Amino acid sequence: MTSDPESTAPSAASPRRPRRAAVMIVKDEARCLARCLASVRPLVDHVIVLDTGSTDATVEIALAAGAQVERFSWCDDFSAARNAALACSDADWNLIIDADEAVTAAPVFEDPAFLAAEPFIGVVRIDSPVEVGGGPGIVRSWVSRLLPRGVRYAGRIHEQPVSDHPRVRVGLTLAHDGYLPSQLETKSGRNEALLLTAIKDSPDDAYLWYQLGRTYDAGGRYDAALITFGEALRLSGGDEAYRHGLVVRTLHAMKGAGALEQGLALLQAEERNWSQSADFCFVAGDLYLECASRDQANALTRWLPQAEASWLRCLEIGERDDLDGAMAGRGGYMAAHNLAALYETFGLCDQAVRYHALTQSLRLALSESLDRTTG
Repeated sequence: MTSDPESTAPSAASPRRPRRAAVMIVKDEARCLARCLASVRPLVDHVIVLDTGSTDATVEIALAAGAQVERFSWCDDFSAARNAALACSDADWNLIIDADEAVTAAPVFEDPAFLAAEPFIGVVRIDSPVEVGGGPGIVRSWVSRLLPRGVRYAGRIHEQPVSDHPRVRVGLTLAHDGYLPSQLETKSGRNEALLLTAIKDSPDDAYLWYQLGRTYDAGGRYDAALITFGEALRLSGGDEAYRHGLVVRTLHAMKGAGALEQGLALLQAEERNWSQSADFCFVAGDLYLECASRDQANALTRWLPQAEASWLRCLEIGERDDLDGAMAGRGGYMAAHNLAALYETFGLCDQAVRYHALTQSLRLALSESLDRTTG
């Protein structure tokens, strides 16, 4: 997620249609592999599945779907596995996809000239459904996944393609269910261990510190998240593509840890950069609300009006899917819900009723979008 994608992709005519392959590494993915393969198979000429030690029906499912199955001994290194899988492909372009993902939109493959252009790294959008306060949410990420022949990975975990080719956002969207609670539990311990090892090897890698912070934040370990996010902020240059997610998640962790003075300082330092981010405004409102609960003398005159203004601003901005780490819902029903609760608390009945109704309509719209995303 460290890429800095452009908004448009190159194009050029070519007499030969470039060959395409889907390249995967898997282990015990019988739950979701068939869904993934069914979504990608019509788009590519070949599917390569590298199994790293499955004990369920993963291999049988892959073979039944017509995939080429290869074996690899897992060595606690995602790049090693990715590169072993890529070495099995002779395609011009390789789409890297995980078993808990499925293609939901792929207009990039409908233009025969698109992939005949000069090589580039294709950045795809990944939509990850999450559960937030009893309602739906979708986290949007932009990840380099469409690779020209010869590009390889580096990094033990949260691996990245190593290439000087330009990063280009392409019309390809994947749905990913790995952030749902039932799936997170099986990955968090493994990811934490690998990230700690990777950081030991590369202590100045801001992206690794960010990913470790995400692991702690998702598990409610806010004090640990503050330390790791702090290192990511200190080491990063400020213009990384993941900066938006880093700032928003740091503010969330600060609120969770009760580090309100730190949170207010970060808000002030970053507000100019993210004035068009509903996510930033949403967590700002949450932080102001927490300040109100701890500083009741100034709640009515300072903190609650700032919380209200922040959530109203979320609705003005609306949903954003172009910012890495953005969560669909914060620019819609989540902000409306918080406003309804705020107005209800102060007996502003007409406003409360209005925003309760808005909450319901926006939640329904997002739920329908989520249904389309997950198929």
